[in-house]
Amino acid sequence: MKVLEERYLLKNKSGKAIETPEKMFRRVAKTVAAVDKFYDKKVNVNKTEKEFYQMLTNLEFLPNSPTLMNAGTDINQLSACFVLPVEDSIPSIFNAVRDTAIIHKSGGGTGFSFSRLRPKGDIVRSTHGLASGPVSYMKIFDVATETIKQGGKRRGANMGVLRVDHPDIIEFITAKSKEGVLTNFNLSVAITDKFMKAVEKNKEYDLISPRINKPVNRIKAKDIFELIVTNAWKTGDPGIIFIDEINRRNPTPNLGEMEATNPCGEQPLLPYESCNLGSINLAKMVKGKKIDWKKLEKTVHSAVHFLDNVIDANKYPLKEIEKITKGNRKIGLGVMGFADMLILLGMPYNSENALKTAERLMKFISEKSRKASIDLAKTRGTFSNFKGSIWDKKKTKMRNAAVTTIAPTGSISIIAHCSSGIEPLFAVCFVRKILDGKELLEINPIFEQVARKKRFYDEDLMKIIARKGSVQGIDQIPEDVQKIFITAHGILPEWHVRMQAVFQKYTDNAVSKTVNLPHSATLEDIRKVFWLAYKLKCKGITIYRYGSKRDQVLNIGEGEFVKAEAEYSGGCPTPYCPWS
Repeated sequence: MKVLEERYLLKNKSGKAIETPEKMFRRVAKTVAAVDKFYDKKVNVNKTEKEFYQMLTNLEFLPNSPTLMNAGTDINQLSACFVLPVEDSIPSIFNAVRDTAIIHKSGGGTGFSFSRLRPKGDIVRSTHGLASGPVSYMKIFDVATETIKQGGKRRGANMGVLRVDHPDIIEFITAKSKEGVLTNFNLSVAITDKFMKAVEKNKEYDLISPRINKPVNRIKAKDIFELIVTNAWKTGDPGIIFIDEINRRNPTPNLGEMEATNPCGEQPLLPYESCNLGSINLAKMVKGKKIDWKKLEKTVHSAVHFLDNVIDANKYPLKEIEKITKGNRKIGLGVMGFADMLILLGMPYNSENALKTAERLMKFISEKSRKASIDLAKTRGTFSNFKGSIWDKKKTKMRNAAVTTIAPTGSISIIAHCSSGIEPLFAVCFVRKILDGKELLEINPIFEQVARKKRFYDEDLMKIIARKGSVQGIDQIPEDVQKIFITAHGILPEWHVRMQAVFQKYTDNAVSKTVNLPHSATLEDIRKVFWLAYKLKCKGITIYRYGSKRDQVLNIGEGEFVKAEAEYSGGCPTPYCPWS
């Protein structure tokens, strides 16, 4: 309720909430369902509204935050993810800064590739001066984001991408090695297959100037790879995106290459493209000790219908964004509450059974969501850029160029009271810092049920757990319960990556997942994570070693309670990652 009141519920001029959660869901369902009339004047919109409203109020599916915040308001900007182009000219750079401000004010997050900007020290013909390079311009975007603060609803978020073969790659990799620099950015190096092969063979590779598109230097690939590993270990930045893998899976290659993603990395997009996301709460898809496949199929079908409608209900911040977004009609249906589902099924997260379940689950969601998109195409037509797309070649008439994405589900998983995205639990018991300064002891609801059923529930025991977050090694807790309620830091890095890869196998877009590591993690751990992610065909990978940033939204103090900020639900424990 505190998160809803602070961020989502409509307010009057004095800042007091004037709607209930039920009214918020009614506002969203009504706005999104009304789109049905665009396609069929005789359709029963009330029936669709009721279907959407029930799905939302039952917390079986929630759309991304801008849809909840803005649907039916004057803003009515409903997408979370945007990628903007940054070309090698002052007008293009500052147009992108302006566009970023407009998007952030409406509640969206932005990603950019700075790979087209000439390197530091390169000649500027018009003035005969020297270029200051991509990192210097990123700082301008960072200041603009800090100033806007997304219209006061939530902080701005950016993804900055630079190709590994850009001459300024070393400056980019080390850009956040000092605290307080580019704090509104997540950074990702766009790594190529060619580079990874050069690392493997311990060879040099070319650094290419984007201005002349020719090599200007050669450098040992292994040195750059080790620099990425070291800085990721030290600060959590940069992450990696495997840019060739992303473009191998590009649904509209005829429209150009994808160069960047949204702030949390799960949505590779073309320049000016946006995407709206939504997540199914898997904790609500379990009946007894089994997955309720019938209910899941019905929810998938309704969610695809909902997300496709959002594209038409949306008020776009820029005409260029509206054109390509409506041309491709990408949606991002994902999941949350996966860790909860595994617990309800009696499976440890770090088990072969969990991997098999994840594969069967995401394959099912992928197949059913594509079928729902095909069904929509029969009555509404394919996306207008269908010709030349991968779906055209497969002779599959899809309504949407892409349908599935695994997002980090920050605030929406708190609203749904479930685990974040496909992350394991970050803590079983902890103290939540509420927005007005109060602190509340929060116990995982499934754990509390189990503890009461097995008769080991005790308030003092809950406080003991809240001091470490984990149930491992506590004698009062049965061994089988300890195994099932495993938390992120108790899971070996390879299980994190293998789980991400299984979901990626059946996800059209990408998967946002943080490999959360304890403070004691080594450089070798990071190295192994990056290589495994590459070998298993992930589209990107992010690691976070606990304590590597001073500013964290999750704190595990010696002898103190584990404390989480109001909007932290799992994944990357910095203020700019748990963002959806």
